[in-house]
Amino acid sequence: MSLLDVRDVTIRFGGVTALADVSFSVEPGEIFAIVGPNGAGKSTLFNLISRFCEPESGDVRLDGASLLDLAPADMAPLGVARTFQNIDLFETSTVLDNLLIGRHTRRQSSFVAQAVFSPAVRRQEIAHREAVERIIDFLDLHAYREQRIAGLPYGTRKVVEVGRALAMEPRIVLLDEPASGLSPEESRDMRFWISDIRAELGVTVLMVEHDMGLVSAVSDRVLVLAEGRGIALGTPADVQSHPEVVQAFLGVEPEPTA
Repeated sequence: MSLLDVRDVTIRFGGVTALADVSFSVEPGEIFAIVGPNGAGKSTLFNLISRFCEPESGDVRLDGASLLDLAPADMAPLGVARTFQNIDLFETSTVLDNLLIGRHTRRQSSFVAQAVFSPAVRRQEIAHREAVERIIDFLDLHAYREQRIAGLPYGTRKVVEVGRALAMEPRIVLLDEPASGLSPEESRDMRFWISDIRAELGVTVLMVEHDMGLVSAVSDRVLVLAEGRGIALGTPADVQSHPEVVQAFLGVEPEPTA
């Protein structure tokens, strides 16, 4: 059974069709990329999976169960974490505190127990901090752990947001343009981290990305969207040579092969 299954989803905003009968599945342990020109419907698709918008038709299933009756707050307990294209961190808090926020879905103690800081709460707090320290080690954030987000460079903030998502211990993480705005060196680092998220943490990755070098390097399969339609699905090599993909990205017909 697929971990995530998107079935024939259509979304319209007024008279504009953002997605038209889009279908794909993501297998456990896969790195799956969604690419396409601006306005192709990539962010709308992420918002649908994250439950920030509703489809006019179709379904989204996790482990075979529909997500359409659920709210965004229900996703993290199910093992779905997400980053955003526009970084959304607590600017005046430290890196450590931002990562600890990612542990909120793992907190199981009552308000009273937390208020008196009971032994059980103390044990949980130690476990949460140990989990966050593992993320800091994994993403090499030691030098920034006590620094406030407001004073960090853009590339480091992107890494912290990935770390906050991973602190939730998700089964699948949705990365929304993880390499956007990064330098070539930072993009290269992100490439390694995405591969390690699967290899070392065992987390399935679904990402929207424009950097085709990164997509080609780490993805098992790629879905290409154009004007809300899925026009190609396959390996990175397969989709890059697809005639509709060439036309969507370059606006020209591919040259015929001899």
